[in-house]
Amino acid sequence: YALSVAGKEQMLIAAYARALEIIPRQVADNAGFDATNLLNLLRQKHAQGNMWYGVDVAEETAADNYERFVWEPVVIKINALTAASEAACLVLSVDETVKNAKSGQGPSNADQPVRGRGRGRPM
Repeated sequence: YALSVAGKEQMLIAAYARALEIIPRQVADNAGFDATNLLNLLRQKHAQGNMWYGVDVAEETAADNYERFVWEPVVIKINALTAASEAACLVLSVDETVKNAKSGQGPSNADQPVRGRGRGRPM
């Protein structure tokens, strides 16, 4: 899907997808399966439009979770992904809030106002 989106959003979607790919990889590893082959099979099924496919630990393959009645509470997942995304945005915005007032000049510089504030204003 990320390749169909233009601009910076493409990189964001691809990075988010890579982060979520950890889940089936860890499930496969915990079950003692070859995670690389299983993830390749899972990617193939998803590319074919089979969006309900997931890791089947009983058969050591990718299977349709909807047909096997494996349903998960979506509200919990949405809340977890939203909280994780907000935390990531908060970490990325730290450069806007933390300033280093001319380090190495001692505490005498702390009384002076910080100029510029990173908003394109002249120093």
